[in-house]
Amino acid sequence: MLIILIMSIIIMILCIIVMLIANILSKKTFMDREKNSPFECGFDPKNSARLPFSLQFFLIAVIFLIFDVEIALLLPMIMIMKISNLISWMFISFFFLLILLIGLYHEWNQGALNWSN
Repeated sequence: MLIILIMSIIIMILCIIVMLIANILSKKTFMDREKNSPFECGFDPKNSARLPFSLQFFLIAVIFLIFDVEIALLLPMIMIMKISNLISWMFISFFFLLILLIGLYHEWNQGALNWSN
């Protein structure tokens, strides 16, 4: 048991040494103007790549992720319907859909789905 512990520590130390040597020898620390500038097919960029993006795109992406996960959670409910208690299944499904519909109504009411802002 002691031999295994000593060998584990030696292997861990060797891995750390190899990672440190690889980090020191890598050329990723070398920065120049070309590596720091955004790539646009070999042309000089027309404007700054660090412009802030629209918050509307971010909100739409988050809403998409929420409803994408919702679909992933709803599909197994169809499979479980045959093997579970029907009243319990209906209550859980109704409660789950009610939470999602309330969230959708809230997003709609707050204007997050209104693209014309």
